[in-house]
Amino acid sequence: MSRKQSFQVQRLSRSGVAWQLFMQVAGLAAVFLLLGWVFGNMGWWLTLGLSLYLFLQLRNLWELDRWVRFRSVLHPPDLSGHWGELTALIARIYRRKQFHKQRVANLLREFRRLTAGMPDGAALLGPDNELLWFNQKVERWLSLKRKRDVGLRIENLVRYPAFVQYLERGDFSHSVTVLQSDAQQRWLSMHLVQAEGSKQKLLIVRDVTHEIRIETMRRDFVANASHELRSPLTVISGYLDALAEDTELEKTWQEPVREMRRQSERMRALIEELLQLSRLENSGDMSDSQVVDVCGLLTFLRKDVLSLPVRPAEINLQLDSDVCLLGAETELQSVFANLISNAVKYTPNEGKVMIRWWQDPDGGHLSVSDTGIGIAAEDLPRLTERFYRVDAGRSRDLGGFGLGLAIVKHALQRHDATLTIESELGKGSTFICHFPKERLAARDVPIVVT
Repeated sequence: MSRKQSFQVQRLSRSGVAWQLFMQVAGLAAVFLLLGWVFGNMGWWLTLGLSLYLFLQLRNLWELDRWVRFRSVLHPPDLSGHWGELTALIARIYRRKQFHKQRVANLLREFRRLTAGMPDGAALLGPDNELLWFNQKVERWLSLKRKRDVGLRIENLVRYPAFVQYLERGDFSHSVTVLQSDAQQRWLSMHLVQAEGSKQKLLIVRDVTHEIRIETMRRDFVANASHELRSPLTVISGYLDALAEDTELEKTWQEPVREMRRQSERMRALIEELLQLSRLENSGDMSDSQVVDVCGLLTFLRKDVLSLPVRPAEINLQLDSDVCLLGAETELQSVFANLISNAVKYTPNEGKVMIRWWQDPDGGHLSVSDTGIGIAAEDLPRLTERFYRVDAGRSRDLGGFGLGLAIVKHALQRHDATLTIESELGKGSTFICHFPKERLAARDVPIVVT
C-alpha cells in the first residue's frame, strides 16, 4: 500500500469513528428526550443522560490511564467499543516495543562479547573527546577504569605527546604510534575513525610491538651486513683495478676482469644506498638545519644531467621562487638527484624533463615531470617500498636497485615533507615534493640555524 493510500485509509477510519461517536450521542439523547416527553421535564432528562454518558467515558479513561501507568503489573482492562480497540492498539505497540527493546539488549550483549574477544582495543569518544565506552583491551593497555574514567576527556588520561598532537591536529587519515614506557616496552598504534556527519569518534588501538621489533631487527641486519660487506668488497675492487692496469694480462682475461669491475662497482653502489637508507631510518629528528639554496642546487644538478652522453632532448628548469629550505643539504641533494635521475632514466632521447620550484601559502614545492614510459595505477602505492621496481628487467639494465624512492621518502619525512606521484602509463610521470612553510627561509637568513 502506498503512502497516499495509507493516508486515505487513516482519514476514512477517523471519519468513521467520529460518525459512530456522533450516532451514539445522538441515540442516547433521543432516548432521554423520549423519557422526558413521557414523564415530563425534557431538559432534566437530557442532562441526566448526557451526564451518565460522560461518567462512563471518564470511567473508561481512568481504567485505561491506570493500566498504561502500571501495565507491567496489571492486565489490560476489559473495555468495549472504541475504548477496547484503543486498549488493544496500545497493547500491540507495547508488545512491539518490548520485542525491539529485547532485541537491542541482545545485540548489545553480543557486541560486548565480541569486543571483549577482539585482538584490538576499541573506545568510543564523544564530541569533546570524552570517553563514552571502551573494551577490555583498551582498559588494560591504557590503564583505564570504567567506573572512574567514563565521561573524562581522553587527553587527560592518555598523555602521550604524539597522541595529544594527533588529537589536536584533527587529521585522522592515518594512525599514530606511541611507545609505552613500562617494563614491557609495548608499542601501540592508535587510529581515530569518524563517520561523516557524526561528532562521535571510534578509537582503534593495536599492539604493534611484534611488527616494530621485526622491523628494527631487519634494519639492524641490513645496516650491519652492508657495513661488513664494504671492507671485503674494497679489497676485491683493489685487486681487480690492479689486474685491469696490468699490461701483461692475457687478452682472454681482459673482458672478464672488466665485467667483474663493473659488477663490483654496482655492488658498491648498492651497499652505499643501503647504508644511506639505514642512516635515514635510524636517525631521529633534525637538531641542526642549514639554509639550503634550492635554486643553486637544482641548477647544479641540471648541469650534471646535461653533461651525460645519453639523455632526453630537453632538460628544462623553471625557478618561480628564490626561497631556500631549512634542512640537511646532503639529504636534500639526494632527494632531488634521485627524482631527476629517475626521470632521465625512464624518458626516451626525444623526450622532455621539466623541473620546477615554486612557493605558495602552503609552503615550497618541487616537481619533476617527464614524458617517459609512465607508471601503471596499480604500481603507484608501492613505489616507495624498498627494492620495488615496476619493470625489474628494465630497471636492472638501467642500473637501478629500487632504493631511490625509499631514500626520497625517508629523507622527506625528516624534513616534514611529503611526496605525491601522478602518472599515466605511456604518458609520463610527475613527482612533487611538498615542504611546509615552516621549512622555508629567505636568503638573508644566517647559513647555520640551530
